Amino acid sequence: MDAELVRSLSPRRPAGKREQTKVQNRHLILEAARRVFAELGYGATTVRDIIRATPLASGTFYNYFKSKEEVFQAIQDESALRIRPRLHEERAKAATIEEFISGTFLTFFEFVAEDQANFRALRRSTDALHVRMDTPEIIAGFEELRQDIVAATEKGLFPPVDADFLMAAMVGVAFEVAERMLRRSDRGPAEAAAFATALFMGGINALPAGRMGGANGGGA
Repeated sequence: MDAELVRSLSPRRPAGKREQTKVQNRHLILEAARRVFAELGYGATTVRDIIRATPLASGTFYNYFKSKEEVFQAIQDESALRIRPRLHEERAKAATIEEFISGTFLTFFEFVAEDQANFRALRRSTDALHVRMDTPEIIAGFEELRQDIVAATEKGLFPPVDADFLMAAMVGVAFEVAERMLRRSDRGPAEAAAFATALFMGGINALPAGRMGGANGGGA
């Protein structure tokens, strides 16, 4: 895990001027990159584009990141670290299948609505998709969802479904519906979550029984 990322998301402690400058510079780079990725798309964006969107010198940029790939991954990991505790908390307190499904989708869609610039940067161009899937914190988030499905199945909330497939289906629906939600003015997080929940609730009990999936089960 990126040590700078962990420190930036940890509870604040008094820091010296040098440490404050480092945190500020990293924040400037990430915020600039979010704007540029959202505007140009990942594929068309260059490191120079990102640097130009900051008040920093090019040498300063390379003190923090080696490439645009590292910047992009840091942005996605930062978002994943913010949303994962909220998702796990919602799923852990669910007493029914519907609460598990709806809580997951509503929490995710609300987060996307709050963080639209970052989500648009993520989805701006399809060539960035593999970067999103390869970031450690996002992969860990997918695995947490799979583990939560296994735990819910063991508690009797779910029928014995294939946890890998169900995780992949929920992730796919979440990202695609979220993108459509942001394109529309007549549908927000509540409506998007209601649709996704109804979709899963209408078919989940008809799914064939399957293995829960191993610890290294497939990703989305």
